[in-house]
Amino acid sequence: MDISRRKALGLLGLGGGVGLAGCASSVGEVGGGNPIYIPDVAFDVTFDHGVASGDATSEQIVLWSRVTPVTSTHESFQVRGFISTNRELVETYEEELPEGFHGGQVFMMETGPGRDFTLKHDVGMLTPDTVYYYRFAVKTPTGIVQSPVGKTRTLPASGGEQLRAAVVSCSNWPFGYFNVYKAIAERDDVDVVMHLGDYIYEYGRDSYGGEVGAQIGREHLPAGEIITLADYRMRHAQYKSDPDTQAAHAAAPWYCTWDDHESTNNSYRSGAQNHNPDEGEGDWTVRKQLAVQAYMEWMPVRDLEPGRAAESIYRKVDFGDLATFFMLESRLTGRSDEIDWGAELFGVHPNDVPAKAMEAMAKVSAPERTMLGQVQENWLEEGMAASVESGKTWQLLVNQVILAKVVPPDFENVLSEEDMANLPGGYAALLGVLAKLGLPFNLDAWDGFPAARERLFASAKKAGARLVTVTGDTHTAWANMPMSDDGAQMGVEFGCTSVTSPGLGGYLPFEDLGKYVADANESVAWYDPFGHGFTLLTLTPEKAVADFYKVSTVMEKEFATEKVASFEADAVEGGTSPLRATI
Repeated sequence: MDISRRKALGLLGLGGGVGLAGCASSVGEVGGGNPIYIPDVAFDVTFDHGVASGDATSEQIVLWSRVTPVTSTHESFQVRGFISTNRELVETYEEELPEGFHGGQVFMMETGPGRDFTLKHDVGMLTPDTVYYYRFAVKTPTGIVQSPVGKTRTLPASGGEQLRAAVVSCSNWPFGYFNVYKAIAERDDVDVVMHLGDYIYEYGRDSYGGEVGAQIGREHLPAGEIITLADYRMRHAQYKSDPDTQAAHAAAPWYCTWDDHESTNNSYRSGAQNHNPDEGEGDWTVRKQLAVQAYMEWMPVRDLEPGRAAESIYRKVDFGDLATFFMLESRLTGRSDEIDWGAELFGVHPNDVPAKAMEAMAKVSAPERTMLGQVQENWLEEGMAASVESGKTWQLLVNQVILAKVVPPDFENVLSEEDMANLPGGYAALLGVLAKLGLPFNLDAWDGFPAARERLFASAKKAGARLVTVTGDTHTAWANMPMSDDGAQMGVEFGCTSVTSPGLGGYLPFEDLGKYVADANESVAWYDPFGHGFTLLTLTPEKAVADFYKVSTVMEKEFATEKVASFEADAVEGGTSPLRATI
């Protein structure tokens, strides 16, 4: 590449204030009236997947995008990025900044086929509690190609009177349009977005959601179940091609953690329900690592420090003095093997089912079973104690699966004979047995790891934590008051419904199903098994408030958004008050 003296000065940080050491990314403050060096690329490119930011702290933000070469290439190349508090400047400048401008940052990075042409840069030296705008650029033979502009923000270093977080999960491409993302992007009061997992789904077109996807023209790419690195990359690329997904990513910083479908259904440390090595799906350890690699390439998540296992993405960040976010990893690091009611009771004579269910529950309750693994449990215990000791009001668990204890309702006591006749046979029989025995029905949630849950609660009690837990996974909405085995309330839990995936109400379509579940469980204040939406969590020094929003449809692009419920709890000494409904 031919670099003139003037460009070389810019490259070295003398002409344009840009620092670059070899091929490594770096940052420099820029002054006005100087050209900004943009490396030449010998082919045309596009930005087809939008921009994103994530894992913001008081001084750092991860910025993300993806450059798509128009023609196939095996070359790596450099891309320039720019971040500033001045949106107009970010939107309009190309190679030269106006006189007198100071305070922005230009950074350079390299991408190529080794990371699927994605970009990720961890920008530092930012001002706390400040809104920023950013974009990326490449100089091609046909001119400078720039990405869309994204908006992000840093967190307060101290203080922090209010946090508003849009909480989402379970965005399944073929099950409908991502109207929930659009609803979030159109708000102007969202500080951060928290995605609790199932950002993508692994299934092929002939599986879960395939029939609906064929009807509305939203079918998965590739057509089959994703197994290889190329498969996972293509599926991430498809989800990031959605304009509503791009709009939500460009509106605020995201805090993301995966659940199971980013790898495959009901995954755990040593395997998964939907991984079948005997059917050509290979070694689980290999598939797991490929899924993690694609996720880390395609998501605005901070790369792990050297020495940590690739799948151990649990992390924490402080929002001033208001809260500490603990983003948990509950699938691939330490989760014990799956215990499933279907497998435990398959082929058992109906007369023997109750005894067999109690035997299975004894296995479920074994003290050695873990959800997080010992290392993460210790990290969380230490982190909660440090958060409380430093004066943070809230300890926020960014969590994947339901924490509260939940048993099914006894449908024989609440449904009419006609409704009972419409229950799915085998599933209804199982729920009936579990209800009469007082046993949980979702062993993929914390109910399948009761000893681990009690250890978490013991750590929270020891620390004096005020727990607020946000949860995804179930495609339904919850307002819960989790309780330990001794009956103590362990904070509050707000479960968000799905972006598109169908909930329990789609399989048990009884109008009062939510009431039946809430009435059967002391820990459940409210349950809504219908519809799709997000939860707007607002934290202040006094209260935690959850507003539950639904979109009117995901089967059409035209929709309305409605707040359907609201719950709040007060911060009290060493915990929270019981939940109060305000709508």
